[in-house]
Amino acid sequence: MKSSTNHNQTKQRAIAKYFLLSLFLSLPLFVFLLSLRPGLRRITTPAPIPTKPEFAPNGLRIRPGYSSYENYIQRQLNKTLNPKLRQIWTTRDWERKIRVFSQFFQDLKRQSLLSNDTRALCIGARVGQEVEALRRIGVSNSVGIDLVPYPPLVLQGDFHNQPFRNGSLGFEFSNVFDHALFPEKFVAEIERTLKPGGVCVLHVSISKRADKYSANDLYSAEPLVRLFRSSDLVHVRKIDGFGLDTELVFRKRELI
Repeated sequence: MKSSTNHNQTKQRAIAKYFLLSLFLSLPLFVFLLSLRPGLRRITTPAPIPTKPEFAPNGLRIRPGYSSYENYIQRQLNKTLNPKLRQIWTTRDWERKIRVFSQFFQDLKRQSLLSNDTRALCIGARVGQEVEALRRIGVSNSVGIDLVPYPPLVLQGDFHNQPFRNGSLGFEFSNVFDHALFPEKFVAEIERTLKPGGVCVLHVSISKRADKYSANDLYSAEPLVRLFRSSDLVHVRKIDGFGLDTELVFRKRELI
């Protein structure tokens, strides 16, 4: 009986020994598999956008009240995802806005500031009326970005950090400059993604304050012009564009 007990104990020790040895030999494989888990991988991300409003030149005021960048984004999403507004944008306003945008873009074509073979971007395009307008007048390689995508016209993207390569665009249009919490970053991204000789067109409000979702107030064209450090001002003119009253056109300087 005692011999049988000793035999069982020896057998148990042998099993434990082989179990520990197997566990030790499997440790490198376990570590490797663990490293493949998405939550534990080392991921390189772009530098975060500051969470406090940056310095703005005289004549351009950043609206207070945003405790963080996430708070600002949520505020913008409250407008973009508003079901009543989206219903209006895609029904009653759809053809009317496309018609007006088409007139603006046709005028730019007549001034040789836009051509059919241009790769064009509309910034803050919501549901993409301006993109559709560009495509209808022949600028087929056109797309928009917004926090909420609207395929196939609008991709998801933050205008403070555009999802495009340096110098990859020939034309950029926006009528949402007033929604930029960081105007310098907004303009810097335009100049980064525009190719030399590329054109940027902004529609802004100067004579009256913009809507309640705006993040900044512009009191003259001068501070906006100063933000463009790699581009020349082509013209400033008065317009009537859905509550916006001024058009500024810039051309990025050619490399020397």
